[in-house]
Amino acid sequence: MSQPYFLRVAGQTPTEFWINNPTREHADLAIANGASGCTTNPSYTQKMVDHPTEGPYALRFLDEAIRESENDDAVAAIFQRRLVGPIAGKFMPIFTQHGGAKGHVSIQGDPIHEDDPDVIIREVLENRKVSPNICCKIPTTKSGLAAMEYLVGQDVPMIATEIFGISQGIALCETYLRASKRTGMRPKLYLAHIAGIYDDHLQNVVKRDHIDISPDVLWQAGLAVARKFYGLMQERGYPGTFLGGGARGLHHFTEMVGGKACCTINWEGTADELLKQNPPVVYRLFNPVPQKVIDELTEKLTDFRRGYQENGLDIEEFEDFGPVCLFRGSFTKSWSRVLKLIKERRAVQVMA
Repeated sequence: MSQPYFLRVAGQTPTEFWINNPTREHADLAIANGASGCTTNPSYTQKMVDHPTEGPYALRFLDEAIRESENDDAVAAIFQRRLVGPIAGKFMPIFTQHGGAKGHVSIQGDPIHEDDPDVIIREVLENRKVSPNICCKIPTTKSGLAAMEYLVGQDVPMIATEIFGISQGIALCETYLRASKRTGMRPKLYLAHIAGIYDDHLQNVVKRDHIDISPDVLWQAGLAVARKFYGLMQERGYPGTFLGGGARGLHHFTEMVGGKACCTINWEGTADELLKQNPPVVYRLFNPVPQKVIDELTEKLTDFRRGYQENGLDIEEFEDFGPVCLFRGSFTKSWSRVLKLIKERRAVQVMA
């Protein structure tokens, strides 16, 4: 009898399956199906509070955190660490078995204050205390790059996230190499290209500006940038492991199969659907994107051109790049909802 899809991917290719923002049950299911790592983002706490079965469990942690600090920002961070800790524990046997090469679980801190590298650094150092397999996720913006340059010297495992443009990835790799040369440290590094959110942004632009473009061409946009960046990493010998994130369709996993890369996807709607469909394991990452596709995307979509070209963005522009704003906006919305909930539940505790 044939093995389930992800176990076949693991057995036949160098591509790794990671799970994104899982419940405890989904983390167990993912591990049973070969997941070698896990990502969480700043929306995780809100998602768990709103989850029909995890909600009461999450709120217990939230109430404990409220009693520990009078600072709401600190409570939100404590709450996040409390929820991620048990998930990290589930992946620790993988981390131990592979000598720290696999089994990482990420935490990305407060998105509201991520324009301050000192805040990022402070949160990262606290988050690292949760578990030995915690990998700290940091945005690839000007402030994030400054924080990561310092944290390389502290030997902190990192996921450089919110990478949409080739220029962001190059800036990150050069920053890492510079810091590593200066300090002698080479911590674990993943570079997370968020193809699905990039596609969402471009689709929003097409709809907003009534751009006449083939849906088949538009479908390839995010993955075209991902393929190019993966190729550049291999060609130039850049450090780190490519991590595909922000999946919005099954193709954001299946089109990456074959690469020495990790792909992080949600359980519901993506991982479970791939298990159900059980597609063939085919190397697809190295399929070339037709030049006419690149030409149409470049001609009609400024933000594709800015993302696809090696010099398409200056470091000062990273934070305000359209897909970065879209992604970060979802995080700040979720984080703000949790901060509001903290105030509400604190008031109830005081009255009690």
